[in-house]
Amino acid sequence: MGDVGEMVRWLQLNAPRGGPDDLSQLIAEAAPALDASEMVLYLADYTQSLLVPLLGAGLDRDELPIETTLAGRAFTNLTIQRAPDNPDRVWVPLLLGCERMGVLEIVAPTAADEAMDGPAWEVAVNIAQILVNRRLYGDVVERMRRRLPMQVAAEIVWGLLPPLTFATDDLVITAILEPCYDVGGDIFDYALNDDVLSVGLFDTCGHGIKASTLASLVVSAYRNARRCGLDLVDTAISIDRWVRSEHPNFFATGLLLELDRRTGRLSVINAGHPGAMLLRDGKAIRELPGPTALPLGLGHLTPRRPQVHVEDLHPGDRILAYTDGITDARSADGEHFGLDRLVDFVNRALNDGLPSPETMRRLVRAVVGYQDEQLEDDATALFVEWRPPHLPLAHLRDLAARRH
Repeated sequence: MGDVGEMVRWLQLNAPRGGPDDLSQLIAEAAPALDASEMVLYLADYTQSLLVPLLGAGLDRDELPIETTLAGRAFTNLTIQRAPDNPDRVWVPLLLGCERMGVLEIVAPTAADEAMDGPAWEVAVNIAQILVNRRLYGDVVERMRRRLPMQVAAEIVWGLLPPLTFATDDLVITAILEPCYDVGGDIFDYALNDDVLSVGLFDTCGHGIKASTLASLVVSAYRNARRCGLDLVDTAISIDRWVRSEHPNFFATGLLLELDRRTGRLSVINAGHPGAMLLRDGKAIRELPGPTALPLGLGHLTPRRPQVHVEDLHPGDRILAYTDGITDARSADGEHFGLDRLVDFVNRALNDGLPSPETMRRLVRAVVGYQDEQLEDDATALFVEWRPPHLPLAHLRDLAARRH
């Protein structure tokens, strides 16, 4: 086995000299340092149903379905995969933090040796970092991930979204939205500042470019209020005023959440949005209280300020938030996907021990399949998980006192 450290250094030094189109060639040239004859980068398409190869250097590969291939299993389970009948090939998840990007295929005579796992992980992590750093300088990555033409409305929204998954030792947030190529009105954002995780999920009225333009304003107003240090109530008021000022005949529903990761105290404003579900011990235990404020843009219709609901989470609790495109999806006979089906799906996924990003991927694929691949509205789902490795004794006593 070659010198992995030397290979990583070579990749880091040479990556800035080329554009995104040179990545496949760069990776191919680095392969011999790992005693590999070939290394191929596969990226998940926007629907997360296919792994698409970034080819160069005369290599030939097909797209691989995520559901039915070893490469797909590496992507979904976040584990290295080997084929018993092909010992020279190994599939390594391509991760940046907890953001699943695709897989790295390594063809080498030592692929069957588990001693290769550590070096393979190290190489894959560094390639993921290079990919993120270089992809903004060209369009090759965006083009290869798109299986259909993307509408301008969707281009606006995807350009504003944060990474779909973010995790620390004590927090996980992951989201997904469909239809990928024609989404317009749904948007979300999050930020971790010190010990407070802020999350906003919004569903604007209308469709197409008008909805995505409003979504752009809503998420920008949310970020501006948050970065100005406004509290949750004043953040909702600020967004409401911007919507009313710039789009007086429109509105957006929204969930605004703040989670103190030290104590698990969750603060929520529900502005006319479907209620989020509280999940505990592998099952949904209840829906958080419904609207505590009017939809954003309609706040002038009441003198009442937005109300904040407070929930004290238990370690391991998850919050599932969604837009009505999930529950309103209809089957061929007109039956809604509905809240009961949503809860049942998530409960089964949690009991199967699936990672949160994979739960989200399967949920949206199930909703899309339920409506025969033709969603009539944007469908977005978002998970927040609080999993503190430990809590100071004083915090434990405080939590116990509040709950009793």
